[in-house]
Amino acid sequence: MKRLLNIMLMFAIIIASSCVREDYFGLSPYGNIKSFLVSNQAGNAKISNDSMTVVVEIPGGIDLSAITIQTMEVSSFASADKAVGDQLDLNDPANITVIAEDGSSHVWTVKSFVASANPQLDNWQLDEWYQTASDYYEPGNSAQSTVWGTGNPGTQLLNKLATTPVDLGGSNKAAKMETLYNGLIPASLGMPISTGSLFTGFFNPDNLDPTDPQAAIEFGTPFTGRPATLRFQYQYQAGEENKDREGNALSYSDMLDIYAFLEIRFNGEVKRLATAWFRSADEVGNLTSIEILFTYGELDNTFPDYMKPADNVYVSADSAAFALPTHITFVASSSFDGANFAGAVGSTLIIDNIEMLYNN
Repeated sequence: MKRLLNIMLMFAIIIASSCVREDYFGLSPYGNIKSFLVSNQAGNAKISNDSMTVVVEIPGGIDLSAITIQTMEVSSFASADKAVGDQLDLNDPANITVIAEDGSSHVWTVKSFVASANPQLDNWQLDEWYQTASDYYEPGNSAQSTVWGTGNPGTQLLNKLATTPVDLGGSNKAAKMETLYNGLIPASLGMPISTGSLFTGFFNPDNLDPTDPQAAIEFGTPFTGRPATLRFQYQYQAGEENKDREGNALSYSDMLDIYAFLEIRFNGEVKRLATAWFRSADEVGNLTSIEILFTYGELDNTFPDYMKPADNVYVSADSAAFALPTHITFVASSSFDGANFAGAVGSTLIIDNIEMLYNN
């Protein structure tokens, strides 16, 4: 019973702390667009509250007259004259009117531009970090525009920040991920560590589950390139004692995990188009550049099972030869099995300059 009460108390604290919305007194005057995604979008929408504009990147050759809204979140208690499923003609700027709770109208302009044939992830150099309302730093220019997420929104509730910026001099920064001990009480509940992580996607506090670190993570960001190789710089040292969630010593070393999936997402189904994966226990004392090939199509038995989709769903062999992805999922972690609370305290991964290389 005591164990159950502790878990329920932790849930209550986390949920109460994470449900942060726009502050207001009386009827809310906010009429913002907070998130936006349309069909064929190639990158995160650029949303500006100051100018009330949304800018989306669309690949060349797409019919701009029939662009469908796939996701749109507006301010709490507000409504809009467009909804998910409605179409926009983005040959010219289109307008969306958001009505705040107090009845005020806010006319937003949606614009498009042609995506690069060889795109990079926004902030791929990891030089931009913004300060959150909780006074820690996350990668990107702002919470509204970043393609990057970390597990910090969950772990900071335990006063742990497992992913932090590293200043390499000048304006050059990198991401440092470290596996941290959570303390006696979380450890007694089977949650002994927080693993440093960096990923494309975002942390959704509404889905927070302290017993499942990945439950609140919505992986992936819009992306339409077909890179041949994933290149990055990294530095790594595994912690001394690799243990499972119960504190039992494991017979193998902790390892870093860095991988990228190109995916085609359509009608709620996710199909793997390409895979690039690097898992290693080797110590690397200085930032070192490495290139990992993308393998397009289904992975055969020469690849380890952990690299394959859990549901074994790939695009068809014909599509793998030419299809463009709709999304990319990139993940880096200081402990490869951190999602199961297994890892070595002190395992440290630094990563920088996450770059897509293309064959011309």
